[in-house]
Amino acid sequence: MGITRLKRKDRKNSNRANARVAKIKLLTAKPVIKNIDVEAIKKSFEEKKAATN
Repeated sequence: MGITRLKRKDRKNSNRANARVAKIKLLTAKPVIKNIDVEAIKKSFEEKKAATN
């Protein structure tokens, strides 16, 4: 008896595994840390608030 290889199933499982790995990599990727001046941002919000009043 010969062995039948389920090629479509093998391809599907491989694609599923690769998609899972890609999803995990996407979720664990860290964003680039930027130096942000928090005080300047707060000041800009206050200026906008004063301009609308």
